[in-house]
Amino acid sequence: MISTIHEASELIRAAFLSVPTVRDGGVDIHLERPKDSLHGDIATNVALLLSGRLRRSPRNIATEITDSLDIPDEVIDNIEIAGPGFINFRFSTRFLQRGLRNLLQEDESYGRLYSGEGKRAQVEFVSANPTGPLTVGHGRQAVTGDVVARILENAGYTVDREYYFNDAGRQMKLLGASIQAQYLKLQNLPFEVPDGGYVGAYVEDLARGFKDEYGTISPTPDIDTFTSYGRDAAFAGIRQTLARIGIEFDQYYSEQSLYDTGRIQKIISALKHEGFAYERDGAVWLDGSQLHLEQDWVMVKSTGEPTYRLPDIAYHIHKIERGYHLIIDVFGADHQDTYPVVLAAVNALGSDTERIRVLIHQFVTLKRGGRDVKMSKRKGEFYTLDDLISEVGSDAVRFFYLLRILNSHLSFDIDLALKQSDENPVFYVQYAHARTAGILRHANAGEMIQEGTDTAIRLLETTEELNLIRQLLLFPVVMQQVTESLEPQRITEYVRDVATVFHRFYQHHRVITEDAELSMARLALVRGVRIVLRRCMGILGVHAPDRM
Repeated sequence: MISTIHEASELIRAAFLSVPTVRDGGVDIHLERPKDSLHGDIATNVALLLSGRLRRSPRNIATEITDSLDIPDEVIDNIEIAGPGFINFRFSTRFLQRGLRNLLQEDESYGRLYSGEGKRAQVEFVSANPTGPLTVGHGRQAVTGDVVARILENAGYTVDREYYFNDAGRQMKLLGASIQAQYLKLQNLPFEVPDGGYVGAYVEDLARGFKDEYGTISPTPDIDTFTSYGRDAAFAGIRQTLARIGIEFDQYYSEQSLYDTGRIQKIISALKHEGFAYERDGAVWLDGSQLHLEQDWVMVKSTGEPTYRLPDIAYHIHKIERGYHLIIDVFGADHQDTYPVVLAAVNALGSDTERIRVLIHQFVTLKRGGRDVKMSKRKGEFYTLDDLISEVGSDAVRFFYLLRILNSHLSFDIDLALKQSDENPVFYVQYAHARTAGILRHANAGEMIQEGTDTAIRLLETTEELNLIRQLLLFPVVMQQVTESLEPQRITEYVRDVATVFHRFYQHHRVITEDAELSMARLALVRGVRIVLRRCMGILGVHAPDRM
């Protein structure tokens, strides 16, 4: 029996293809959910697409099609033509009730997909230089990467979360020199902060940590010693911060290893050999004209220091060599112009970049009292991701970072995240889950849940009950869309809609009534809501509390 929206959609598509006008029309059949629920559960514009080819009115074509459609009324009980020729379908009550039964049977497996079964995926994210605490911008990338990994795991992929850390560049040496300066300052010795170096409380803390561990050393150690200490200490802090929001990595990939294994030199030689790179003024340049790029790019400076594009090329080639079926890069907006150059070079050297998907997120600002919170890593006085977690909690941090699409700027409202009211979206969703848990707890204490629930579901016929079921049945559809688009904010949008429709149902109907069979039916519906809320919140990495 058909019980899922996917199965119903395939049934409708097959019915369309049995109509000669559609089958011979040479147009794709797109079925989608109307933005306005008054227009039905599924709609298609196929009549409008055929109109241009057949040179006939789309409404006349729509009428001809609907008159010929053969769809069981146990799935669709109403078909109507709207506007210029849209065809709208509304699910039958029996179909919705079957869908709820199917949801309850699948329980915690509801919404799981299998497109990634037997495949391996790698998600690289955060990858911040270990030169200090993570910023709130890093936080958006961290949460996005982790949730993308969870989405892929839900689809059956075996996922490796990877952190690529730059431990071989100029910024690390600046950190070492900055710590050295603060170490000398602690001993009242002459010191000089390097040009472009790091300052502020966290650098002073690193210097104190060095002094506590090594004491006063004379002569003062060289910069490399301070760099190694600062790298390890900063990276330990980064891992601790990420653990606070439930993020752990399977692999940590060192940039230095690319030099130690000879991969960097191999890439330089290959680019030159294939004619993709040349030398000029003592530097090595990537020839943009050979790679369909708008300009040439420096790979190795005249000082002999590689630019960051070069190790990125070597790193991505190694990713592909490791045999992943899907590779996801989550980058900040500062990589917008960089990654096309890297992928062009990777592709030119014979590696398949089709399996690589790059997700770029825009900037984050913090708001408090309607004003921006200052964030300046260079000056050393800045609001860190750790600060944000401490103030609003891990759940709010994760949920709020996923409220907007990645390619849009995110304004994180601290005051809103602290509110314990329906205005706060994460509180609103968690309260809905706590409400379902409370109802089921009360029912269990009164032994209201009994055999016969499956049959009792036929009593769910009110507008609020059926609308709630409709919303629940969308979960597998949403997960399919999110797996294809890798847009995690669709889940936060959806779970808020589930909470809204559930709260509306609860305002209109008592769950436990004097009618035992109706009570069982509504308790089954509440169980369905709880399953979907838990599944969504699990993928988002947000706690689903039973009490609030």
